Amino acid sequence: MALVPFDDRDGHIWFDGVMMPWRDAKLHVLTHGLHYASGVFEGERAYSGNIFKLRAHTDRLINSGRILGFEIPYTADEIDAACIAVLKANGQEDAYIRPIAWRGSEMLAVSAQQTKIHLAIATWPWGAYFGADKMAGIRLDIAEWRRPHPQTAPTASKAAGLYMIGTLSKHTAEAKGFNDAMMLDWRGQVAEATGANAFFVMDGELHTPTPDCFLDGITRRTVMAIANRHQMKVVERVIMPEEMAKATEVFLAGTAAEVTPVRQIGPYNFTPGLITETLLTDYEKLVRKSPAEVEVLAPI
Repeated sequence: MALVPFDDRDGHIWFDGVMMPWRDAKLHVLTHGLHYASGVFEGERAYSGNIFKLRAHTDRLINSGRILGFEIPYTADEIDAACIAVLKANGQEDAYIRPIAWRGSEMLAVSAQQTKIHLAIATWPWGAYFGADKMAGIRLDIAEWRRPHPQTAPTASKAAGLYMIGTLSKHTAEAKGFNDAMMLDWRGQVAEATGANAFFVMDGELHTPTPDCFLDGITRRTVMAIANRHQMKVVERVIMPEEMAKATEVFLAGTAAEVTPVRQIGPYNFTPGLITETLLTDYEKLVRKSPAEVEVLAPI
């Protein structure tokens, strides 16, 4: 299938309060966000016309901007409404939603106090991130790049600049024939994949790294809530790389990845099994419920 460039598509994008044709949503090449990564974004999914955990994503977007030192000039209610409006304008029910906020082109230097803060929201169709046959499991390399210390980068923000090492790691993994990469943190502890959190089944319990230098993902917390409903023990802790050898099942959890089983991480092999399948199935059911039902079943 031919690749459709993202700058040449039909549809609409919400840009600074205006719903405009997709191809007209442009910015200047000297935009601060491009040169200095002063941007934050969200990844959201709509199922059957409802955007899953919309307010949680919006709140995180606003907070991410504040961590980077700027205030997005729209309320959470306005951002939620804009996400819903652009989804409808594009005539989509099952889609990916991308809100992004960034510093503009009024100043171009490390200091950019007088830049305007922009917000744009786009939606597009997006199927399974790692392919349709999820239970087959994906293969992960172990990345050379590591998640940074919270005192060296704004790790609590979904900041655009933090994804540079994810892109580098994923490209390297793909060149070796893997689907993605597992990243360690600056201490050498297991962190996450390039864009999703990780869970390990050990002795019948669900173990997941403590998110102290990477995002405590919305999907991550949703999966933990589902596991609690099944009375599965969930353990958040430090996980060292060699401990992955003890895991019987492994899966990733993220908005794009949803719940994706893993069959290999570097030298370690796993067999996607009942626990992973149960959580995957329940997650797929949950995302298609009404927003009110979602908050009752899996509050954040």
